[in-house]
Amino acid sequence: MSSMSSTPNLAPASARSQIMVHGHRGARARRPENTIPAFRYAIEQGADVLELDLAVTRDNFLVVSHEPLIDPSICTGGKTGIPIHTLTLDDVRQYDCGSLQNRRFKTQIPVPGTRIPTFDEVLDLAPLGSFEFNVETKIFEDRPELTPSPEEFTRLVLAAIRRHHLEDRAILQSFDFRTLHAIRKMAPEIRLSALYEGKDCGFVEIAREAGATIISPEYHLVTSAQVAAAHAAGLQVVPWTANKPTEWERLIAANVDAIISDDPAALLAYLREKKLHL
Repeated sequence: MSSMSSTPNLAPASARSQIMVHGHRGARARRPENTIPAFRYAIEQGADVLELDLAVTRDNFLVVSHEPLIDPSICTGGKTGIPIHTLTLDDVRQYDCGSLQNRRFKTQIPVPGTRIPTFDEVLDLAPLGSFEFNVETKIFEDRPELTPSPEEFTRLVLAAIRRHHLEDRAILQSFDFRTLHAIRKMAPEIRLSALYEGKDCGFVEIAREAGATIISPEYHLVTSAQVAAAHAAGLQVVPWTANKPTEWERLIAANVDAIISDDPAALLAYLREKKLHL
């Protein structure tokens, strides 16, 4: 847990920069996660960035899913709990991932019949605004059977980004830094974000290990000192996943650059009241 006070003294709004809002899995507090309805909702509310996760089908299509498996808590219509990498895109399309309400979010509105989208379908939303895409590669060094190799996974992601001409609007993030290292070699213009959780560790050291210019820690790890050190090293700090005003207040006090939230609409309203977002 962060050592910061739960009621920090905030600097005047005029003394701080705007804080960007990333819609976590689109807006899973409001719509089924990682679906087109969730991403459209986040866009309509004014989110700066769509945060999403990628898995790879057996026939090498990128699909948007937080889990590398068909998640029984959000999907129905067939056998669940099986690896997406063992299924074709046609197989994946058979699941309804919008009818079940996520029990963690009573404000989530189900959208029956919603399918797992492809990465291309999400990138097709780009003309709806100037928002960015924060894309996580769900890859696991200890579970190589769940994905292609880091290089192949990265090649597929980069090809999609280039197909849509979104190099300047894309961020690649991962806990597994192998894909970050791979894309840095293939396309050094793509921004990289090092996801991190676990024991306290220096943000600057983590970013250097990843070759990233953004450090994205679990929000409890954020302290003013860590953020100041990151900023001094030319890094941005984008914590995940904060959903309550008390959490946002602590992150604002620490001077973070952006916040990833399941409820981007509520976060945007909060920041606008503080004059921290347009």
